[in-house]
Amino acid sequence: MHKRIDSHQHFWKFDPIRDNWIDESMQKIQKDFLPEDLLPILNENGFSDCVAVQASQSEIETDFLLDLASKNDFIKGVVGWVDLLDKNSAKRLELFSTQKKLKGFRHVVQGESDDFMFRKDFRNGINELKQHNYTYDILIFHRQLPAAINLVNSFPNQAFVIDHIAKPDIKSGAILSWKEDIKELAQAENVMCKISGMVTEANWNKWKPDDLRPYLDVIFENFTTKKLMFGSDWPVCNLAANYTIVVKIMEEYISQLPLLEQDLIWYGNANTFYNL
Repeated sequence: MHKRIDSHQHFWKFDPIRDNWIDESMQKIQKDFLPEDLLPILNENGFSDCVAVQASQSEIETDFLLDLASKNDFIKGVVGWVDLLDKNSAKRLELFSTQKKLKGFRHVVQGESDDFMFRKDFRNGINELKQHNYTYDILIFHRQLPAAINLVNSFPNQAFVIDHIAKPDIKSGAILSWKEDIKELAQAENVMCKISGMVTEANWNKWKPDDLRPYLDVIFENFTTKKLMFGSDWPVCNLAANYTIVVKIMEEYISQLPLLEQDLIWYGNANTFYNL
């Protein structure tokens, strides 16, 4: 069995006020999800390790994930949150830099205005990441791709990864403008892409694997196996599927690829990108 790492999953102790994005339509995930819940699922699906990604916007979240990582060896990396808009962000990053498992940061940009990534204070924060070799996860909706393209081209030495293939509108089947933007984004050498979060962009109750295929075709054609990594987006994936279903979709899609290329998607690319 070749090694596998889940490059994108979440943990939380559910708090209805803090986690207000988890609304009534998401009752399946209105509860705690902790390392002891994930470990058997990882084992069952042939994964040895994972990367835990922030789900709420506070340094308390970063500390919470780092604490879990310190107690659970299989959590190999943490993508935390820090206020990149703060003029003291360099000092905050300096304080975090002693944490070996902290690999990078993310902000829920999908919840911000479409020009958010052009903000000077945000860009000043992005500019500070390189000093500590921190990565940056770009979480956006597809309409924000033009801003993301500008961002990654403005910081050619910063390592970026796009989460959830930039959330195309799989539910409606719209693909054209997303496809054009992905093509342009993928040309930047400093950007990778997570094959994650797709089932929840489809129709939760009625999707089928064929609905995802055209979108997978686009990202494989443009990012190639050198720049793609698998992420489950557990437990959010439970809204439309489950861990094993998400893994099976990937297994089937890449089954014709040479094993070395499959290994890059399951393990190698995430391992390199996050310096695990």
